[in-house]
Amino acid sequence: MKFGLFGGATAGRNTSTDDSDSFHKFTDFIVEADQVGLHGLFVVEHHFTGFGQVSSTMNLLTYLAAKTKKIRLGPGVMVLPWHNPILLAEQAATLDVLSNGRLDMGVGKGYRYNEFQHFCVGLDEAQSIYDESIALMKRAWTSEERFSYHSPRWNFENIVVEPAPVQKPHPPLWLAAGKPESLKAAARGGYNLLLDQFATFDVIAQRLAIYRDEIRAMGKVFDPMSVGVARAILMVRNAEEREQAIENRGKALARMNAYGRSPDGKYVSSMTSDADLRLATEEGALIGTPDEIIERIRGLQNAGVGYILLVGFGTRIPALHTFAREILPAVA
Repeated sequence: MKFGLFGGATAGRNTSTDDSDSFHKFTDFIVEADQVGLHGLFVVEHHFTGFGQVSSTMNLLTYLAAKTKKIRLGPGVMVLPWHNPILLAEQAATLDVLSNGRLDMGVGKGYRYNEFQHFCVGLDEAQSIYDESIALMKRAWTSEERFSYHSPRWNFENIVVEPAPVQKPHPPLWLAAGKPESLKAAARGGYNLLLDQFATFDVIAQRLAIYRDEIRAMGKVFDPMSVGVARAILMVRNAEEREQAIENRGKALARMNAYGRSPDGKYVSSMTSDADLRLATEEGALIGTPDEIIERIRGLQNAGVGYILLVGFGTRIPALHTFAREILPAVA
């Protein structure tokens, strides 16, 4: 089993030293994660939150590529309906070159109602824009000659994307999915899979099984490292710390759940967690003492999980060292 990180730096809107420090502290943390042997990092793309989630994801990843040596780097995920696909293909290829082939390209169609609203893109358009964009990006990465493309949405005449990515035919594509039809489509499309941090262990096991079964139905061998499962990690030493961790996690889930719904309640994303936030934490997070967390990880292993993306360290290097010292040797 291997472990990575999921999330990103947190900095508010102003340009104070504290905001600048948060990005540099995050960089220091990722450098340390690289040194202790974590396998990868997926950084979110979100906008307009007011609490500082990463918005310029590719910029941050490019900076991290210059600071690290081995850890794989990727967006988790770039929301294609908000981007020019050719510009994004160029940025991704450049990052792949600068990182010496360490890019894991996470892509998705998005799920937060407010982000679509503020970018003036309809949620009902997300799938069609995504489909067209990913086809264009693949063509841009693999075409050795200039090409043209015209549609009601995009018009590109006699273009070539430079540089070419290091990884061939292109960087691995990781798709965030949760609904059964999306999980099956990810398998059929040759994507690796990102499973969110919000669902309970049981739901994660069900989703992984749908993807794995579809892979096998196509006559292919399932690779556990092709699925990254994001999980909050809450290391506690006593009952008081446990209650505080559950309370804090519940507040975070409530905030993120709100972004996965439309104001009228008609739209609810599969990325939202169980409405019982305590249950969502107790049945969805790696919570407890190191020994208890080891047992939870082994339960995920038994369900077929081979790659866990840890959420919740922030920039706390001592917590990372505790994980590396007390948990990692027992499950890696």
